[in-house]
Amino acid sequence: MQVLWARQALTEEGWQSDLRVEINADGRIGAVEAGAAPEGLQLEMLLPAPVNAHSHAFQRAMAGLTERRGQSGQDSFWTWRRLMYRFLEQLTPDHVEAIAALVQMEMLEAGYATNVEFHYLHHQPDGRPYDRPDEMAARIIAAANETGIGLTLLPVQYQFGGCDGRALGAGQRRFGNTPDQYARLLQTTGETLRRHASPDSVMGVAPHSIRAVAPEDLRRAPVLAAELAGGGPVHIHIAEQIAEVEEVQAAYGARPVEWALGELPLSPDWCMIHATQMTPQETKALAATGAVAGLCPITESSLGDGIFDGVRWMDSGGKIAIGSDSNILISIDEEMRVLDHSQRLRDRSRAALASADCSAGRRIFDGICHGGARAAGRGRGVIAAGEWADLLSLDMTHIDLGELTGDTVLDAFAFTGRHGMVQHVWSAGRHMVRDGYHRHRDRIIAAYRSATRQLRTDI
Repeated sequence: MQVLWARQALTEEGWQSDLRVEINADGRIGAVEAGAAPEGLQLEMLLPAPVNAHSHAFQRAMAGLTERRGQSGQDSFWTWRRLMYRFLEQLTPDHVEAIAALVQMEMLEAGYATNVEFHYLHHQPDGRPYDRPDEMAARIIAAANETGIGLTLLPVQYQFGGCDGRALGAGQRRFGNTPDQYARLLQTTGETLRRHASPDSVMGVAPHSIRAVAPEDLRRAPVLAAELAGGGPVHIHIAEQIAEVEEVQAAYGARPVEWALGELPLSPDWCMIHATQMTPQETKALAATGAVAGLCPITESSLGDGIFDGVRWMDSGGKIAIGSDSNILISIDEEMRVLDHSQRLRDRSRAALASADCSAGRRIFDGICHGGARAAGRGRGVIAAGEWADLLSLDMTHIDLGELTGDTVLDAFAFTGRHGMVQHVWSAGRHMVRDGYHRHRDRIIAAYRSATRQLRTDI
């Protein structure tokens, strides 16, 4: 058993002082007591550690390499995607494991306790399966064992190159599975997860998008989650780009969110990734289903996706989670900041996501903790007995945090956050980050450098 004591802590009861937290050997919080005498590891500020709700780990190795204009003189999400396809053609299982370990280490050092990996790189470059169907998924699991991060693994179903059912293109061959092949992938990945991953690991299902999966298979996603993924969550890319909206509308007579609302059994078990292209009516209706909006503000800005309607969504009771997606920058505070600042720029306002009784930083942080845990199938995202000990300690000696209390700490973290604020991080009780750095940092970085040196010169 580990014992922590914090002068200030944000619990399910709100802010509490002199909080004693017991962490059981199974990684869950055993007891929480306010007003306790100092004992064990003594901290100034203890928070629930959020979930990183959407990641494509392999894209981390592309960071900084895709900022030139194409031959046409213009660049967009679609030209970026072509570069990404060219890059992934070179990736081996060893590359993927080394890159995933670096990504997960950086997530932990940023304050995330869990990696939700939207994993679609399944096969060899020519599209042939590896000898074991879950070879690449097993490498994500191996990386999580190395880093100690909580893992929600989402094997992705990818069938077609578009709504017209066209075959996958050259850059997409590594993604594709028929429904039977996908079921087999879920079975083998689930077995590997149960045998080799930590007990807090979760598996869900991820139909890639309305463009890439047949309607009948999209409707079956919750059945697959129940039967082959232990009741894990369902994630899907939805309404990210205008061209995507136009393609779905032309094929099915409805915009993507409109179609999903009418055709899919949406519920709080679903996480709708991006949703940057919604009408006000779609925003309100989707929020009412209880589905979580999986937002990736840094990547959405980088790719020119558009601005999520966060004010209307949250005012409608919508749940949110954040993810680092392309992993060009892994930062909780920056994701929070870009989310709120995008609303300010659009509406020419300040403190856009604050409410009448809650500051912007507190409202966003509460939202990503609760919604992220839901999207990861990982409890409630609070400091409470029985929950996973996913915990984040801030260094209150930091120049921008000193002397602050309560919600103002979260505002400072969200809007002035920078390296050095995160002090300690626990994932299911595993104390992986101490004094700002991961326990295995040097080893993980050395393996990443060795694996990717040639990759980063060839793109």
